[in-house]
Amino acid sequence: MLKRLFPFGKTGELNLLFLPGFLYFLILAYVPMVGVIIAFKDYNLRLGIFGSEWVGFQNFKFFIASETAWRVTRNTVLYSTGYIVISTIVALAFAIMLNELSRRWIKVHQTVLFLPYFLSWVLVSYIANAFLDHQSGFLNGALLAMGMEKVKWYFSPNYWPVILNLAHLWKAVGFATLMYYAGIMGIDQSYYEAARIDGAGKLQMVRFITIPLLTPLITILLILSIGSMFRGDFGLHYFVTNNTGLIYSTTDVIDTYVFRALRTIGDISMSAAVGFFQSIVGLVLVLTSNLIVRKINDENSLW
Repeated sequence: MLKRLFPFGKTGELNLLFLPGFLYFLILAYVPMVGVIIAFKDYNLRLGIFGSEWVGFQNFKFFIASETAWRVTRNTVLYSTGYIVISTIVALAFAIMLNELSRRWIKVHQTVLFLPYFLSWVLVSYIANAFLDHQSGFLNGALLAMGMEKVKWYFSPNYWPVILNLAHLWKAVGFATLMYYAGIMGIDQSYYEAARIDGAGKLQMVRFITIPLLTPLITILLILSIGSMFRGDFGLHYFVTNNTGLIYSTTDVIDTYVFRALRTIGDISMSAAVGFFQSIVGLVLVLTSNLIVRKINDENSLW
């Protein structure tokens, strides 16, 4: 069996390069999948995973029947959709603009865009608090300077859809921009040279060359993003909002709700059930979106 998986013949070196990645996913992704059965049990720490009582779908019913299930599901889907659409449009625009910069300045702009991606949401929450603090926040100081009243940002749920979308965009747009910029760099320059000879302008080249040739990359990234649509960004929605209860109506997502439920009532089985539910929905969304793309254009699908 081992010889079939790792035939150390002509491809021995390649198999050795493949082995670390294989072990990584085997140990950290596939072996822990045994724990999925916790979602179907009344987990008891003393009895362990296999000794706990089997309860079937009772843990799933607990979440679905809860009063906040609809709210957190709605918020999760709407926020995820907004993050995907806004990040894709802005990152694509930034990548196109980066392509127009001289090589002297492009490294500076890439660094500025990419730096927020490495910051943790805990650190970003402090930055957000510096802007939104009611007493000494930058935004309230600016409002007072313009003769306007202060806003209690952490007590006003209506502002948070905009705030969260901006925070996510600021942190994620750099990585997405580099992905699209790499795709643009891979486009054959002869297309642009031919377009210039024909008298095409910058916008025309973007519309008829850059966007069409980036469509497969855009499609693949969108399909992968759709798979995580039912998984809210826990760090963003928990730390940046300071976990303030007064704004749960517009900031609470499935992940933050499950975390609070796990912390307050310690129901590990319910948490596992919701995580398993999110994974199944994500898988269905990826398969469905890929099927739709394949029906439209087979070349742009993942498989």
